[in-house]
Amino acid sequence: MSPLVALWALPLAPAAAALAGFLLPLKAKRTASLLAVAGVAAAVLALVLVYTTGGLSSVDGDETRFISDGPALVRFGSVAVTLSVGMSQLTWWVGLVVVVVALMVQVYSIGYLRADDERYNPYAAQISLFTAAMLLVVVADDLVLLMIGWEVMGACSYLLIGHDRKLPQAPAAAVKAFLVTRVADVAFLIGVLMLGFHIGSFRVDAIAEYALENGHSTMLTVSAVLIMIGAFGKSAQFPLHTWLPDAMAGPTPISALIHAATMVAAGAYVLVRLSQLLFTAGTATFLQIVAVVSMVVAALAALATDDLKRVLAWSTVSQVAYMMAAAGIGAWDESIFYLVGHGFFKALLFLTAGAVIHMTGTNSMSAMGGLRKGAPVTFWTMTIGFAALIGLPPLTGFYAKEHVLSHAYGHEHLVFYGGLATALLTAAYATRAWLRTFFGAPRGEAHAHDPNPWMLWPLLILAVPTVALGAVMSFLPSPPIGAGAADPTAMGLTMTAIAVGIGLAWGIWRTDKAADPARVLGPLGPVFEQAGYVNQIQDALIVTPVRFLATVARRSDESLVDGAAEGAGKGIGLLGRAVALTHRAGMPRHVLSVLAGALLIGAAAVVIGVWG
Repeated sequence: MSPLVALWALPLAPAAAALAGFLLPLKAKRTASLLAVAGVAAAVLALVLVYTTGGLSSVDGDETRFISDGPALVRFGSVAVTLSVGMSQLTWWVGLVVVVVALMVQVYSIGYLRADDERYNPYAAQISLFTAAMLLVVVADDLVLLMIGWEVMGACSYLLIGHDRKLPQAPAAAVKAFLVTRVADVAFLIGVLMLGFHIGSFRVDAIAEYALENGHSTMLTVSAVLIMIGAFGKSAQFPLHTWLPDAMAGPTPISALIHAATMVAAGAYVLVRLSQLLFTAGTATFLQIVAVVSMVVAALAALATDDLKRVLAWSTVSQVAYMMAAAGIGAWDESIFYLVGHGFFKALLFLTAGAVIHMTGTNSMSAMGGLRKGAPVTFWTMTIGFAALIGLPPLTGFYAKEHVLSHAYGHEHLVFYGGLATALLTAAYATRAWLRTFFGAPRGEAHAHDPNPWMLWPLLILAVPTVALGAVMSFLPSPPIGAGAADPTAMGLTMTAIAVGIGLAWGIWRTDKAADPARVLGPLGPVFEQAGYVNQIQDALIVTPVRFLATVARRSDESLVDGAAEGAGKGIGLLGRAVALTHRAGMPRHVLSVLAGALLIGAAAVVIGVWG
C-alpha cells in the first residue's frame, strides 16, 4: 500500500464505519459495535502503514515528513482549496493517541452502554465520525480541509454531549458547547480566509514559508489572533472555557474522547502547526498570558468542586493550557509530547471515573469513599492516572511537565512560575480527589467492584503508555517527541511544589474525608468552584442582553411586522364588507331602474315599429 493511500485511509476508515453504522437498525447493536471497533482498528493499521511506508521510521527527527500535494477541490479566483495531506513524526504521534484512545472508548462503551441504551447504534457511529474528523485535522495540510474536520467535530460533540436525553442537563450542555465553540469558529474561519487570500494559498507549509520570508505585518497579526480565538474555543481556554465542565453531562466515554485525545487537544495541535505564523505575527505573548490564566483558574476550580467528572474537566482545561503555553514559548516538540502523554493519562482517568460512577451511581465524591478494597483494578489504574497527572516520576506526566517547565525556566518567567503554581494546585486537587474517592469509610451504599471485562481491559491497556511512554522516550538516542533535557533546578522547584501540594491535601483530607470545599476553603470555596464567576459574567454581559434583544425582536415582529400585515388584511376585509353592504342595500332600486329602462326602450321600439 502506498503511503498516500494509507494516509487517506486513516480518516476514511472510521468515516465508512460511521456511515454504515447510521444505516443499521437500532436492534443490531452487536453489528454496530463490531463496525465501530473495526473502523478504528483499520485506522490503527493505516497509521502503522503510514509510518513504515512514508519514511517516518527514519531517525531524522521531526524533519522527516511525508506530504502529498492533492488536487484542487475548489478555486476562488487564483486561490485553490486542495486535498493536500501530510504527516511528520510529530503529527504521527498525535494520530497514534487519537486512534488508541478512540479504540479504547469504543471497546469501553460496549460494556458501559450497549446493553441498556436504545440509541447505542447512532452513538457508536457518531464516535466513529468524530474520530474520522479529528484524524482529518491531523493529516490535513490545507487549512480549509482541516476546517472540514474541525466543524464535523463540533457537530458530533453536540450530538454526543446531548446523547442522554433522560438527563435534564444534557441538552443545555450540548447547546452551550455548540454555541461557544461556534462563536470561536467564526473567528477561526475569518482568520483562515484572511490568511489564505492574502498569501494566495491555504497550505500550512506555504503559510509558514510566507511568514518566515515576509516578517511581521498587521494582516498576519489580525489573522493569527482570530485563529487563536478559534483554538481557545475548541480547547476550552479562558475566557471560552465555560462550556467544558458542563459537557460532563455527556456519557463518560465521550468525556474521555473529547477531553483527552480529540477536540480539546485540537486547538493546541493547530497552534503548533501554525507556530511560525504566531511568532512572526508577534502573538506568542498573548498566547502565553491566556494559557497561564487558564491553567491557574481551572486548577483552582478543580480544587473546589465535589463532582469527580468536573474535577477532571477543569483539570483538562488546566493541562491543555500547558500545551498552549509550550507553543507560546516555542517549545513545539514539548507541546506535542504533553498532548500525547495527556491524551493517554486523561483518557485513563475519565474511564476509571466512569467505572467508579458506574458502581456508585453518583458523580459526587461526598457519596463515595472506601472503594479501594472492593475494586483493586479500578483503584490502581486511577492511582496511576492521578500520579501521572500530578507529574510523579517515572510516569509519562512527569517527563511531559518537566520538559515544558525546563524549557521555560530562566527566560520565560510568566510561563515557568504560572506552571509551577499550577503544578502545586494539580497535586493538591488530584490528591484530594484520590483520597475522597477511595479512602475512609464508605459514604454511600454502593458495593465496590471492578467493572466488566469490556470496561476493564481499556483501563489496563491505557495504563501502559501512562506508565512507560515517557521513560521510553527519554532513553531513545533520537526521541521523536519530547526533545530536550530537564533542567535540574527547574525539576527541583517543580518537585518541591508538587510535594507541597500533596502534603497540603493529605493533611486536610486524610483526617476529614467528608469535608466539603466550603468548610476547607471558606469564602473562597464558591469563588474557586465557579472559576471566578466567569460563566455568570458572560451570562450577564452576553447571554442576558442577547436574550432580551431576541425577545424584543420577536415581540416587535409579532406586534409591528405581523401586526401591520394582519391589520392591513383585516382593514381590507372590513372595507370590502362595507362596500358589499352598500351594494346590497341599493340593489332593489338598481334592478327596478334597469327593468324600467328596458321596458321604456322596448315600448319605444314597438311604437316606432308600428307607427314608423
